[in-house]
Amino acid sequence: MNSKIFVLVAIIALAAALGVILLSGSSSHTSEKDITKEISQAPQQIQPISVELEDISIIEVTKRDARIEITFKLSNPNPSSILVQVMDYQLFETGYSNEKQISGGQIGSRPEGMVEFGSDYYVLLGENSILLKDKIVLKNTGNTPELWSAFESNTVKWRVSGDVFFNQSSMTSGQENELHFEFVK
Repeated sequence: MNSKIFVLVAIIALAAALGVILLSGSSSHTSEKDITKEISQAPQQIQPISVELEDISIIEVTKRDARIEITFKLSNPNPSSILVQVMDYQLFETGYSNEKQISGGQIGSRPEGMVEFGSDYYVLLGENSILLKDKIVLKNTGNTPELWSAFESNTVKWRVSGDVFFNQSSMTSGQENELHFEFVK
């Protein structure tokens, strides 16, 4: 037999299979009921997430530095997922003399430009919560002996303030939302 016949039969069989797939996929029956259902499911306004200061712990204090761990709890009241892009915070010590900012930090990252490599955001599932932690190392300059004494005796009084930036379940759906928070502990 001629090999050209086998090739021709194979091409015809593939074309027929492709035609059947395309024709079966293109027929969609949309009723008036389906259209009304799609219209009623318009994008809803998302509720703001809630932020709690879960814990501030002094891990270790030496003559040179102090190591502190801060933990935030973020809760999503929405049924759909939310992307937490970044949380900026400032840490103040309020116990001795005047309030003094001793540190600040950022958890996560905001997309910059058209392409974001190695995105560092957090997916907060619907009606769920996550813990975000950060470690802080403070150097002892010797200029604040009262503060260092408070670290050693673990009698520090804290104030934490900041902002959380979040969106709906993708970076392109919905607008960016911002939530300011402040805690005294």
